Amino acid sequence: MFYAYILQSIPHPVEFYRGYTSDLRQRLHDHNAGKYIHTAQFRPWKLNFYAAFDTEDLARKFETYLKTGSGHAFAKRHLSL
Repeated sequence: MFYAYILQSIPHPVEFYRGYTSDLRQRLHDHNAGKYIHTAQFRPWKLNFYAAFDTEDLARKFETYLKTGSGHAFAKRHLSL
């Protein structure tokens, strides 16, 4: 399985990160360990949303959508983010 996900910073709750992975637990651990420059300054993170997909391509496409203005509106409207 592949996952598209949205993380929310615990100390800075207005900060979100959208991504995709095949190992959601490990990716969250890596974000919280400071392994990624884009998320290190706002850690720790909590998982707010994820969607599972059969293929990497579908997960990547949904992640790309979540990063658009429409995707932000979708998350705000349907996920209360």
